[in-house]
Amino acid sequence: MTTLLSLKNLLRVASSMALLALICTPVHGQWTKLPASAIPTGPRWKTDSRRAGSSIVRRPPSNGGYNQNLAKDLKPADVPYQPWAKALADERATGLHEREDPDANYLPQGVPRINGVPPPWKIVQTPGFVVIVYEAFNLWRQIFLDGRELGEDFTPTWMGYSTGKWEGDTLVVDTKGFNGKTWLDQA
Repeated sequence: MTTLLSLKNLLRVASSMALLALICTPVHGQWTKLPASAIPTGPRWKTDSRRAGSSIVRRPPSNGGYNQNLAKDLKPADVPYQPWAKALADERATGLHEREDPDANYLPQGVPRINGVPPPWKIVQTPGFVVIVYEAFNLWRQIFLDGRELGEDFTPTWMGYSTGKWEGDTLVVDTKGFNGKTWLDQA
């Protein structure tokens, strides 16, 4: 009988400790005394102070259909195609390659086409990088601002590898390392 009681007491103590540990876990997730971080600054950086360091693009201004065709205002003869690109554009115009469209095959859209997806996007700026998070396709783009140089040896990706720097009011971004499978638009 004594062994049974001590076993019951042991189980009660163990259960109480486990319950206490579970109850206390969410306390560590509270940020009640976390000081507000400074809003990263760049040329004319503007943000909503309630979202320090980030902004959400909910409805970007219409770009007048350029997502579908980047050269829509140009006459076909005025588009500066290289011969291989002209042949590919002519083939795509016939619908021959519609099954190869990355979007139709659940593949990432890549840059610049991803910028045409429906909002929202989130742009997060820190002193060392900018991240653009796209709700569609679970994609993000990192642009490093820490002065690193673009190398030559990359594993090719849909979004490439980007570095940037401020020139006046403009963030200039250089990107290398694309996998070559991205379509520029939907034309």
